[in-house]
Amino acid sequence: MRMRQYSPDLTPPWKKPKQPAPEVPAEPGLVVEEPGTGFCGAVIRCEAGTVTLEDRFGKHRVFPLEPRGFLLEGKVVTLVRPSASAPARPTRTASGSVAVPGARARVARAGRIYVEGRHDAELVEKVWGDDLRIEGVVVEYLEGVDDLPSIVADFAPGPDARLGVLVDHLVPGTKEWRIAQAVTSEHALVVGHPYIDIWEAVRPSSLGIAGWPRVPRGEDWKAGVCRALGWPENTGEAWRGILGRVRSYKDLEPELLGRVEELIDFVTAPA
Repeated sequence: MRMRQYSPDLTPPWKKPKQPAPEVPAEPGLVVEEPGTGFCGAVIRCEAGTVTLEDRFGKHRVFPLEPRGFLLEGKVVTLVRPSASAPARPTRTASGSVAVPGARARVARAGRIYVEGRHDAELVEKVWGDDLRIEGVVVEYLEGVDDLPSIVADFAPGPDARLGVLVDHLVPGTKEWRIAQAVTSEHALVVGHPYIDIWEAVRPSSLGIAGWPRVPRGEDWKAGVCRALGWPENTGEAWRGILGRVRSYKDLEPELLGRVEELIDFVTAPA
Protein backbone atom coordinates (compact mmCIF):
# COMPACT_ATOMS: atom_id res chain seq x y z
CA MET A 1 0.00 0.00 0.00
CA ARG A 2 1.40 3.38 -1.04
CA MET A 3 1.80 6.02 1.61
CA ARG A 4 -0.07 9.27 0.96
CA GLN A 5 2.27 12.08 0.00
CA TYR A 6 1.95 15.36 1.93
CA SER A 7 3.32 18.75 1.08
CA PRO A 8 6.15 19.82 3.37
CA ASP A 9 4.21 23.07 3.90
CA LEU A 10 1.55 22.26 6.54
CA THR A 11 0.37 25.86 6.98
CA PRO A 12 -3.45 26.03 6.79
CA PRO A 13 -4.65 27.85 3.62
CA TRP A 14 -6.37 30.60 5.64
CA LYS A 15 -3.08 31.44 7.33
CA LYS A 16 -1.07 31.71 4.13
CA PRO A 17 -0.39 35.26 2.93
CA LYS A 18 -2.37 36.29 -0.15
CA GLN A 19 -0.43 36.39 -3.37
CA PRO A 20 0.12 39.99 -4.46
CA ALA A 21 -1.66 41.07 -7.62
CA PRO A 22 0.70 41.46 -10.58
CA GLU A 23 1.98 44.97 -11.15
CA VAL A 24 1.13 46.63 -14.47
CA PRO A 25 2.55 50.01 -15.55
CA ALA A 26 -0.23 52.58 -15.96
CA GLU A 27 0.71 53.45 -19.53
CA PRO A 28 -1.48 56.00 -21.37
CA GLY A 29 -4.24 54.20 -23.27
CA LEU A 30 -4.38 51.19 -20.95
CA VAL A 31 -8.07 50.37 -20.32
CA VAL A 32 -8.94 49.20 -16.81
CA GLU A 33 -11.94 49.07 -14.49
CA GLU A 34 -12.12 50.27 -10.90
CA PRO A 35 -14.31 47.54 -9.34
CA GLY A 36 -15.51 49.59 -6.40
CA THR A 37 -17.32 52.08 -8.64
CA GLY A 38 -17.54 50.14 -11.88
CA PHE A 39 -15.86 53.04 -13.68
CA CYS A 40 -14.07 51.80 -16.83
CA GLY A 41 -11.73 53.97 -18.80
CA ALA A 42 -8.35 54.52 -20.39
CA VAL A 43 -5.37 55.86 -18.48
CA ILE A 44 -4.66 59.43 -19.51
CA ARG A 45 -2.36 60.47 -16.68
CA CYS A 46 -0.43 58.82 -13.86
CA GLU A 47 1.08 60.90 -11.10
CA ALA A 48 2.58 60.14 -7.70
CA GLY A 49 -0.07 58.10 -5.91
CA THR A 50 -2.95 58.63 -8.36
CA VAL A 51 -4.11 57.62 -11.82
CA THR A 52 -6.65 59.47 -14.00
CA LEU A 53 -9.04 57.47 -16.20
CA GLU A 54 -11.23 58.71 -19.04
CA ASP A 55 -14.34 56.79 -20.07
CA ARG A 56 -15.83 56.69 -23.56
CA PHE A 57 -18.02 59.71 -22.80
CA GLY A 58 -14.95 61.83 -21.99
CA LYS A 59 -15.60 61.81 -18.23
CA HIS A 60 -12.51 61.83 -16.01
CA ARG A 61 -12.08 60.14 -12.62
CA VAL A 62 -9.01 60.14 -10.36
CA PHE A 63 -8.22 57.03 -8.30
CA PRO A 64 -5.45 56.19 -5.84
CA LEU A 65 -2.79 53.70 -6.88
CA GLU A 66 -3.56 51.00 -4.34
CA PRO A 67 -2.57 47.31 -4.38
CA ARG A 68 -5.17 45.01 -5.98
CA GLY A 69 -7.15 48.04 -7.02
CA PHE A 70 -8.09 47.53 -10.70
CA LEU A 71 -9.36 44.95 -13.19
CA LEU A 72 -7.48 44.42 -16.44
CA GLU A 73 -9.30 42.12 -18.86
CA GLY A 74 -11.15 40.66 -15.87
CA LYS A 75 -8.06 40.01 -13.75
CA VAL A 76 -7.06 41.90 -10.61
CA VAL A 77 -3.89 43.95 -11.04
CA THR A 78 -1.96 46.63 -9.20
CA LEU A 79 -1.29 49.71 -11.29
CA VAL A 80 2.11 51.29 -10.79
CA ARG A 81 3.60 54.45 -12.11
CA PRO A 82 5.50 53.60 -15.31
CA SER A 83 9.24 54.13 -15.26
CA ALA A 84 10.83 56.32 -17.90
CA SER A 85 12.88 53.41 -19.17
CA ALA A 86 10.06 50.85 -19.24
CA PRO A 87 9.26 49.53 -22.73
CA ALA A 88 5.97 50.73 -24.16
CA ARG A 89 3.10 48.31 -23.66
CA PRO A 90 1.40 47.16 -26.88
CA THR A 91 -1.90 48.98 -27.31
CA ARG A 92 -4.90 48.62 -29.56
CA THR A 93 -6.07 50.75 -32.42
CA ALA A 94 -9.58 52.21 -32.40
CA SER A 95 -10.73 49.21 -34.46
CA GLY A 96 -9.44 46.76 -31.85
CA SER A 97 -6.37 45.65 -33.84
CA VAL A 98 -2.96 45.40 -32.19
CA ALA A 99 -1.17 48.71 -32.70
CA VAL A 100 2.17 48.73 -34.49
CA PRO A 101 4.15 51.64 -32.99
CA GLY A 102 6.29 53.49 -35.50
CA ALA A 103 4.85 51.66 -38.50
CA ARG A 104 4.94 53.72 -41.68
CA ALA A 105 1.97 54.02 -43.98
CA ARG A 106 2.16 51.60 -46.88
CA VAL A 107 2.22 52.93 -50.43
CA ALA A 108 -1.40 53.12 -51.53
CA ARG A 109 -2.79 50.05 -53.25
CA ALA A 110 -4.51 50.23 -56.60
CA GLY A 111 -7.63 48.91 -54.90
CA ARG A 112 -10.04 51.25 -53.13
CA ILE A 113 -12.96 51.34 -50.73
CA TYR A 114 -15.84 53.62 -51.72
CA VAL A 115 -18.43 54.89 -49.23
CA GLU A 116 -21.54 56.94 -49.86
CA GLY A 117 -20.77 60.25 -48.21
CA ARG A 118 -18.30 62.35 -46.30
CA HIS A 119 -19.70 61.38 -42.91
CA ASP A 120 -19.23 57.70 -43.78
CA ALA A 121 -15.62 58.39 -44.80
CA GLU A 122 -14.89 60.35 -41.61
CA LEU A 123 -16.30 57.59 -39.40
CA VAL A 124 -14.32 54.86 -41.19
CA GLU A 125 -11.15 56.94 -40.93
CA LYS A 126 -11.62 57.57 -37.21
CA VAL A 127 -12.07 53.91 -36.30
CA TRP A 128 -10.07 52.08 -38.99
CA GLY A 129 -7.62 54.79 -40.08
CA ASP A 130 -4.53 53.19 -38.50
CA ASP A 131 -5.32 49.82 -40.08
CA LEU A 132 -6.00 51.34 -43.49
CA ARG A 133 -2.71 53.24 -43.56
CA ILE A 134 -0.72 50.13 -42.67
CA GLU A 135 -2.56 48.18 -45.39
CA GLY A 136 -2.28 51.00 -47.92
CA VAL A 137 -6.04 51.22 -48.51
CA VAL A 138 -7.54 54.54 -49.57
CA VAL A 139 -11.19 55.35 -48.76
CA GLU A 140 -13.10 57.73 -51.04
CA TYR A 141 -16.68 58.98 -50.86
CA LEU A 142 -19.13 59.12 -53.75
CA GLU A 143 -21.91 61.51 -52.65
CA GLY A 144 -24.51 58.85 -53.42
CA VAL A 145 -24.67 55.50 -55.21
CA ASP A 146 -27.29 56.14 -57.91
CA ASP A 147 -24.64 55.73 -60.62
CA LEU A 148 -22.74 52.95 -58.88
CA PRO A 149 -22.70 50.45 -61.81
CA SER A 150 -21.09 53.00 -64.13
CA ILE A 151 -18.70 54.12 -61.37
CA VAL A 152 -17.54 50.53 -60.91
CA ALA A 153 -17.19 50.08 -64.68
CA ASP A 154 -15.05 53.23 -64.90
CA PHE A 155 -12.83 51.97 -62.07
CA ALA A 156 -12.37 48.68 -63.94
CA PRO A 157 -11.56 46.50 -60.91
CA GLY A 158 -9.21 43.55 -61.40
CA PRO A 159 -7.23 40.97 -59.44
CA ASP A 160 -4.63 43.56 -58.41
CA ALA A 161 -7.09 46.43 -58.03
CA ARG A 162 -10.11 45.26 -56.10
CA LEU A 163 -12.96 47.61 -55.27
CA GLY A 164 -15.06 47.49 -52.13
CA VAL A 165 -18.21 49.59 -51.70
CA LEU A 166 -20.11 50.34 -48.49
CA VAL A 167 -23.77 51.27 -49.05
CA ASP A 168 -26.22 52.78 -46.57
CA HIS A 169 -29.65 51.18 -46.10
CA LEU A 170 -28.81 48.03 -48.06
CA VAL A 171 -32.04 46.14 -47.40
CA PRO A 172 -33.73 43.69 -49.82
CA GLY A 173 -36.31 45.43 -51.97
CA THR A 174 -34.89 48.95 -51.59
CA LYS A 175 -33.50 51.15 -54.35
CA GLU A 176 -30.04 50.65 -52.89
CA TRP A 177 -30.46 46.87 -53.07
CA ARG A 178 -31.40 46.99 -56.77
CA ILE A 179 -28.42 49.21 -57.54
CA ALA A 180 -26.04 46.89 -55.70
CA GLN A 181 -27.40 43.86 -57.58
CA ALA A 182 -26.47 45.55 -60.86
CA VAL A 183 -22.75 45.39 -59.97
CA THR A 184 -21.52 42.04 -61.26
CA SER A 185 -17.71 42.25 -61.35
CA GLU A 186 -16.04 39.41 -59.44
CA HIS A 187 -13.36 41.89 -58.37
CA ALA A 188 -15.88 44.28 -56.78
CA LEU A 189 -17.69 43.67 -53.51
CA VAL A 190 -20.73 45.71 -52.52
CA VAL A 191 -21.89 45.35 -48.92
CA GLY A 192 -23.96 47.53 -46.66
CA HIS A 193 -25.65 48.10 -43.35
CA PRO A 194 -29.40 48.37 -42.69
CA TYR A 195 -29.37 51.92 -41.33
CA ILE A 196 -30.91 54.84 -43.20
CA ASP A 197 -27.78 56.90 -42.57
CA ILE A 198 -24.34 56.24 -41.10
CA TRP A 199 -25.39 58.27 -38.02
CA GLU A 200 -27.61 55.35 -36.98
CA ALA A 201 -24.60 53.01 -36.93
CA VAL A 202 -23.35 54.84 -33.82
CA ARG A 203 -24.68 53.22 -30.65
CA PRO A 204 -27.27 55.46 -28.93
CA SER A 205 -25.72 54.66 -25.54
CA SER A 206 -22.45 56.23 -26.70
CA LEU A 207 -24.33 59.47 -27.35
CA GLY A 208 -26.36 59.45 -24.14
CA ILE A 209 -29.70 58.98 -25.91
CA ALA A 210 -32.28 56.23 -25.48
CA GLY A 211 -32.43 55.48 -29.19
CA TRP A 212 -32.56 56.99 -32.66
CA PRO A 213 -35.95 58.62 -33.27
CA ARG A 214 -38.22 57.57 -36.10
CA VAL A 215 -38.57 60.20 -38.81
CA PRO A 216 -41.69 60.24 -41.03
CA ARG A 217 -41.17 59.09 -44.61
CA GLY A 218 -40.55 62.01 -46.95
CA GLU A 219 -38.93 64.16 -44.26
CA ASP A 220 -35.20 64.80 -44.31
CA TRP A 221 -33.91 62.17 -41.92
CA LYS A 222 -30.99 64.09 -40.41
CA ALA A 223 -33.00 67.26 -39.92
CA GLY A 224 -35.83 65.22 -38.39
CA VAL A 225 -33.43 63.54 -35.98
CA CYS A 226 -32.06 66.90 -34.85
CA ARG A 227 -35.56 68.24 -34.21
CA ALA A 228 -36.69 65.14 -32.35
CA LEU A 229 -33.63 65.13 -30.09
CA GLY A 230 -33.62 68.88 -29.53
CA TRP A 231 -30.29 69.32 -31.25
CA PRO A 232 -29.50 72.46 -33.27
CA GLU A 233 -30.81 71.94 -36.79
CA ASN A 234 -27.33 72.22 -38.22
CA THR A 235 -26.57 68.72 -39.41
CA GLY A 236 -22.87 69.48 -39.88
CA GLU A 237 -22.56 70.61 -36.26
CA ALA A 238 -24.63 67.64 -35.08
CA TRP A 239 -22.36 65.24 -36.94
CA ARG A 240 -19.24 66.77 -35.39
CA GLY A 241 -20.79 66.15 -31.99
CA ILE A 242 -21.63 62.55 -32.88
CA LEU A 243 -18.18 61.84 -34.32
CA GLY A 244 -16.56 63.35 -31.25
CA ARG A 245 -18.25 60.72 -29.07
CA VAL A 246 -16.91 57.83 -31.16
CA ARG A 247 -13.65 56.59 -29.64
CA SER A 248 -13.43 53.01 -30.85
CA TYR A 249 -15.29 50.12 -32.46
CA LYS A 250 -17.17 49.69 -29.16
CA ASP A 251 -19.22 52.78 -30.03
CA LEU A 252 -20.49 51.29 -33.30
CA GLU A 253 -23.16 48.73 -34.13
CA PRO A 254 -21.95 45.25 -35.18
CA GLU A 255 -23.85 45.49 -38.48
CA LEU A 256 -21.39 48.18 -39.57
CA LEU A 257 -18.28 46.67 -37.96
CA GLY A 258 -18.58 43.38 -39.80
CA ARG A 259 -19.13 44.99 -43.19
CA VAL A 260 -16.12 47.33 -42.98
CA GLU A 261 -13.85 44.48 -41.84
CA GLU A 262 -15.18 42.41 -44.75
CA LEU A 263 -14.30 45.15 -47.23
CA ILE A 264 -10.77 45.57 -45.84
CA ASP A 265 -10.18 41.83 -46.08
CA PHE A 266 -11.51 41.76 -49.65
CA VAL A 267 -9.43 44.66 -50.92
CA THR A 268 -6.20 43.43 -49.27
CA ALA A 269 -6.54 39.74 -50.21
CA PRO A 270 -3.71 38.35 -52.37
CA ALA A 271 -4.41 38.42 -56.09
